[in-house]
Amino acid sequence: MYVAWRDLRFARGRFALIGAVVALITLLVGFLSGLTGGLAAQNVSAVLALPGDRLVLQPTADAAATFAESAIDDSTVAAWRAAPGVESVTAVGISQARAEGPGGSAGVALFGLDSPAFGVSATGDDEVGLSSAAATALGAGVGDTVTLAGTSFRVSSIGADLSYSHTPVLALTPGAWRALDERLGGTGAATVLVVTGTPAWDEVSAETGTTASAPLSSLTALPTFRSEIGSLALMIAMLFGVSALVVGAFFTVWSMQRAGDVAVLKALGASTPALVRDALGQALVVLVLGVGVGIGLTALLGALAGGALPFVLNPLTTLAPAAIMIALGLAGAAVSLRTVTSSDPLTALGSTR
Repeated sequence: MYVAWRDLRFARGRFALIGAVVALITLLVGFLSGLTGGLAAQNVSAVLALPGDRLVLQPTADAAATFAESAIDDSTVAAWRAAPGVESVTAVGISQARAEGPGGSAGVALFGLDSPAFGVSATGDDEVGLSSAAATALGAGVGDTVTLAGTSFRVSSIGADLSYSHTPVLALTPGAWRALDERLGGTGAATVLVVTGTPAWDEVSAETGTTASAPLSSLTALPTFRSEIGSLALMIAMLFGVSALVVGAFFTVWSMQRAGDVAVLKALGASTPALVRDALGQALVVLVLGVGVGIGLTALLGALAGGALPFVLNPLTTLAPAAIMIALGLAGAAVSLRTVTSSDPLTALGSTR
């Protein structure tokens, strides 16, 4: 690393430039990763909070099962409850409506279920439970009144910050949800079954004409989640590719410019592995500094924007992109090693001049 350190000190401006570029790309990747995590949480946090081993949906005709189209009748619910190995079955109704509260109105996701483990629950048919985001949007607290489709409900509790399809969750009892769904033009049928146990999942699914998936796998049944996360993930992947190309191009040009110096070092007895370690070490220093600055800016801006944007700041949206950026940057820098490994010491002695 002796030559690498001297290079870094001698050409501070060039390395500061590439470091700044790496920092900006890292900032873009980190911020986009945090935004992706925040949007995903607003889309699916309520689905992931459903307490069960599998989520059962009812496909429509020949189409794949989706939360928007699934409707499970009472006979299907009974069939799942009677299946060997099933410990519990919770029928959950999901719909969306507009709620009126003391402090305003907002679109909400109505969840009809009887499960305190969900994080948001109602204790009576004339009561509702609000997620923290719904309570804020409606300006409601415990004991206040919330109106849904002309019917008033008392707020019995305020629970976790759960959302579904970018709308905050409002929980009702199954009976209250069914009556409200029918009033809103629905059928009152359950949307999804939350099943716990160890039945023969494929056999029971085939017998009942349903699909059973783990909560994480069932997220593909939300069309908005697929399109939204797919687009953002593509942009993140493209930024990762750009970072590898930028770092690789910079160090390729830099290695070509110092080909004579490398040849002199080889003529003086420096081994190829030592020169490779020197070149990669130089790239690693620039990458660590640039990525460190970029992640620091991401954490700072994410903390400032957390109240205004759906932004998630955790190791998955900061440390993971940083590690990938460094790895891809080193891979790009490795492309430049051909100049190091193929340099002829005789070049330094003037054999080609």
